[in-house]
Amino acid sequence: MPRPLCSTLRYARRVAGRCRNRPGTVPHPFPARRVCANFGSVSDLNTLRLRTLGTLELNGRPGAEALLTQPKRVALLVYLAVARPRGYHRRDRLAGMFWPEHDQDHARAALRKALYAIRQAVGDDVVVGRGDEEVALSDDVQCDTTEFVDAVARERFAAALEIYHGDLLTGFFADAPGFEHWAEEERNHLRDVAATCAWSLAERFSTSADLTSATRWARRAVKLAPTDERRLRKAIKLLLDAGDHAGAVQVFESFSQKLRREFDISPSAETLALVKQIRGR
Repeated sequence: MPRPLCSTLRYARRVAGRCRNRPGTVPHPFPARRVCANFGSVSDLNTLRLRTLGTLELNGRPGAEALLTQPKRVALLVYLAVARPRGYHRRDRLAGMFWPEHDQDHARAALRKALYAIRQAVGDDVVVGRGDEEVALSDDVQCDTTEFVDAVARERFAAALEIYHGDLLTGFFADAPGFEHWAEEERNHLRDVAATCAWSLAERFSTSADLTSATRWARRAVKLAPTDERRLRKAIKLLLDAGDHAGAVQVFESFSQKLRREFDISPSAETLALVKQIRGR
């Protein structure tokens, strides 16, 4: 079920502020001045930049490209950057997630080796520790997912959606079942947040009588949440209000085909009645 906008904002603000408010955690890594639509445009030349929304990219330091050829180590870096709540993560949890086939001692040894390899590739300052049991990503690493969440928390929905280039880690596989399960859940969550942002913009523009902008964002919301019939019906009604009957039918047809192709089901009676009404005009 899509997250209501007020709930989405509460979540985003809580995530964005947790590291500031909890003593002993990593400082909040992306202050407001660094949230921008052009990912990486405000960082210095030595900043490690991690793009996770859409195709995975890692750049900004000499060893970044080589690290991309080591999927499990890159996955560990991504998890440290994106996982909720932000801050430190216990080594035993990381070891169990990425090396479940090993006993605890060997899994922790594999984790130490992976963290060492990450530091060797992109710098000793990228991963920081707290005692012997916890590690975190340094606040010097720039990550688009955290920028996206921070933009949502500030209700900068258009900027957030410019950052959202695609689903989390599109096409990436790390051969770590625990990580893959986490990534799928996070992927769905972030997509839902993006869809909520798009629909918020659609509603905002519809109330200001800017139906062109409203329908553009409504289409984006439907694309991000292609099986959400409630938003689909609202988008169809917006398109009708804008005089785009053909567009309303096209949005429905795409939705109906996806339901049949992926779930072998038909749209609800309420949606079918709305479309029948449109075609009868």
